[in-house]
Amino acid sequence: MAEQAVPGFGGLLRRVRAEAGLTQEELAEAARLSPRSVSDLERGINRTARKETARLLADALGLTGPARAEFEAAATGRPVPGGGAAATRTLPRDVVSFTGRQEELQRLATAAAGCGGVVGIHAIGGMAGVGKTAFAVHAAHQLAGRYPDGQIFLPLHGHTPGRVPVDPADALAGLLLTAGVAAAHIPTGLEARAALWRDRLAERQLLLIYDDAAGSEQVRPLLPGSGGSLVLVTSRRHLSALEDATAVSLDTLPPGQAAALLVRLAGRPGLSPDDPAVGDIAGLCGCLPLAIAMVARQLHHHPAWTAAGRAAELAAAAGRLELMVAENVSVAAAFDLSYADLTGDQQRLFRRLGLHPGADIDGYAAAALDGTGLGAARRALEALYDQCLLTEPAAGRYRMHDLIREHARVLAGRLDPGRDRDQATGRLLDYYQHTAARAGALITRQTRPAPAAAPGPLPAAVPALASREQALAWLRAERGSLLACLDHATATSRPARVTALTAALAGLLRSDGPWAEAITRHTTAVHAARQLGDRLGQANALTDLGHLRRMTSDYPAAARALEQALAIYRDLGDRLGQANALFDLGLVRWVTGDHQVSAQDLEQALGIYRDLGDRLGQANVLSYLGSGQRHVGDNPGATQAFMEALDIYRDLGDRVGQADALNELGAVKWNTDDYPAAAQLIEQALDIFRDLGDRPGQADALYYLGGVRRRTGDYLAAAQVIEESLDILRDLGDRRSQANALCQLGDVRLATGDYPAAAQVLGQALGICRDIGDRFGQAFPLLHLGVVRRETGDYPAAAQALDEALGIYRDLGDQVGELEVLNEKGTLHRVSGDLAQAKECHQQALEQACTIASPWTEAHALAGLGRCALAAGHATQAEIFLRQALEIFQRIGAAEAAGVSAELDAATQAQPAAPGS
Repeated sequence: MAEQAVPGFGGLLRRVRAEAGLTQEELAEAARLSPRSVSDLERGINRTARKETARLLADALGLTGPARAEFEAAATGRPVPGGGAAATRTLPRDVVSFTGRQEELQRLATAAAGCGGVVGIHAIGGMAGVGKTAFAVHAAHQLAGRYPDGQIFLPLHGHTPGRVPVDPADALAGLLLTAGVAAAHIPTGLEARAALWRDRLAERQLLLIYDDAAGSEQVRPLLPGSGGSLVLVTSRRHLSALEDATAVSLDTLPPGQAAALLVRLAGRPGLSPDDPAVGDIAGLCGCLPLAIAMVARQLHHHPAWTAAGRAAELAAAAGRLELMVAENVSVAAAFDLSYADLTGDQQRLFRRLGLHPGADIDGYAAAALDGTGLGAARRALEALYDQCLLTEPAAGRYRMHDLIREHARVLAGRLDPGRDRDQATGRLLDYYQHTAARAGALITRQTRPAPAAAPGPLPAAVPALASREQALAWLRAERGSLLACLDHATATSRPARVTALTAALAGLLRSDGPWAEAITRHTTAVHAARQLGDRLGQANALTDLGHLRRMTSDYPAAARALEQALAIYRDLGDRLGQANALFDLGLVRWVTGDHQVSAQDLEQALGIYRDLGDRLGQANVLSYLGSGQRHVGDNPGATQAFMEALDIYRDLGDRVGQADALNELGAVKWNTDDYPAAAQLIEQALDIFRDLGDRPGQADALYYLGGVRRRTGDYLAAAQVIEESLDILRDLGDRRSQANALCQLGDVRLATGDYPAAAQVLGQALGICRDIGDRFGQAFPLLHLGVVRRETGDYPAAAQALDEALGIYRDLGDQVGELEVLNEKGTLHRVSGDLAQAKECHQQALEQACTIASPWTEAHALAGLGRCALAAGHATQAEIFLRQALEIFQRIGAAEAAGVSAELDAATQAQPAAPGS
């Protein structure tokens, strides 16, 4: 029987040409045919084509495999070779250089294994150049064995240069042809084709890759309805409307994998991922696979180039993207295709985001930058996120990849007038300056003399900040952006911005550190205010600088800055500023040993605060006056001052102040050996500090808690909390407090008999105190180093250290410290054989301990006297002293009770037996 010609070639040619994105004229030119020939075939004037014409058309359309065979058979009117059987192994080749993504591949493989006969759909998303197609193809090759009925790769051309996205109906025609459906049997409507496609895939297991989808609407008709098939869809958009699809979001590669990819693609002997230049290139490429591939190919094809040289060129380039090109492929072109999908408003915001000095942005800042409302800005940010031009590292906060940011900045420079760019940046800086000032006022620990309000309109939309907690959370979230804006203002010579932004950030920098960076920024603000002739701004910046200099233990520099500030405030007649400067000056003078002048400064500051009705200032001064009283042993006076401060803080609702006062009250209880009460108060303070995220406060509370734990014999817990305190203090750069914590840790090591470790940390503490000129701080490590030397048998060195500590404590009027040294000197005299001197030291300590109500010191003196009596053979007298000491140690819960109890037993046994016993 004669073979029938296959009808409908004209319709097939039209569909395949449209799928290829070609006009009739473009197809005719590519096939070296006349446009009339193509037109006649599509209109059915010529129902078939010559074999050579069919071959030329298939070449021009890029057809291969079964699709080509079907096309040529339909063109010449022949039956399909093989009777219409499908050949469905159309995956592109896997790449040898594929690197990383093991976690994502494993998740995909696990999900595929667990589908249980249901169609698995995975939407692979990510920014342009991140390697979505390479990932899908690599995964498909790994999973191919699970899908015996075939693997199909279909490009949808959502972002192909010069091509329109494939129409779903045309895509279905191609899929049906690939699956073995004759062209004559392909229906014309989308729904009919989708139904036939679902029917052909029922009960079959195929792996389908739909690459570069424009959106969910393009993909949805192509999905199987049943069976155990797996569908991988790649797209630059988040396909959030694709039902039942599991999102696989690809980020840039980790630095190590990025370096390994560069080495593989460069193919250079001796080039290693550990080479610093390789790491630099990977970083400059933003760890983006496409960018890395561009540079790697350049290195591969230019043997004379070095990795170090290319890294230097990329680092120095004004536009890195211009260097990331290979033949007709470039990173910038890939980004342009995503940009072209945006509306005009979205494109404008995209360009302006490139002007933002910081790394991330929220809706409020975007609204200011773009000059739009909050709702419009949030919708536009979400649209950019949908196109994978932004990531969302935290809810409502968006970030651009470095190379996308550079592309946006280049587009802004090319398309937007300079005046528009300047206005956008100005609105952004106005927003940050205004909101940071509001937030800074809510977290401040000190009322500041306020400069005049900045000129200009207020931002249209600002976050509602009503509490310290909200303000601090906002400042921490925006810290990176705020500092980047401050750097931008500095680099572009905007001194008013520098002064205002730094002042607004003072509370955050003080709370979170690092303080070395904060000092640099306040120094810059001082210079900026001086340049402007803004004397109030200069004095405020000097006060902030003096405070940080004090916190980092640079006391001479702190005093200079604060004295300059005080002089300016006096010239201006600004009494609040004077009180603030006097307050910090008083603290500097206290730690440097000038206690009399310190007290005068603090009392003067307190008087001004009372005159001005500044209750926060009053409470702050009272707290530090209480600290001074505690150090000299006036525990009742200290308690009164702290309670008065606590009442004020509670009235003001100032939780940080409350925690400070509770912490100090706990320290008083520690001084008076009421350890349960001390622990309770300090733990209350620590809970508040942690709740507020106040790191300096946490470090202080942990330090005091460590001291209490040490006194009660819980040495492991003591060491843990002190180490935690040290970690915070090192991050902040607080050297004086580091020295205090090291001393406390040394005391714990000493109590556990670890003398080498004790000597090491105590030596570190002493070195810090000498470096920073803290004479008071030197006494504590000297005291305990004296004990270490004594316990290790170096009596001369022990005597020298203890004498030096005693001299400092006496000079500075620290009675508690003086009595501790007297007791340790008494022990040194006893072990070296001078019982008379030993007894004198302990007796002196005992008498003075009773006057300052220090039970722990009193018990130590009694124990010392008991040991002296026992060494002299006076067992009865020894028993009396040791029993009194034991009663006190047991009453206060001190760890020393166990040792004294054993000594008491020895004294009792040493007494002569009673007559007649």
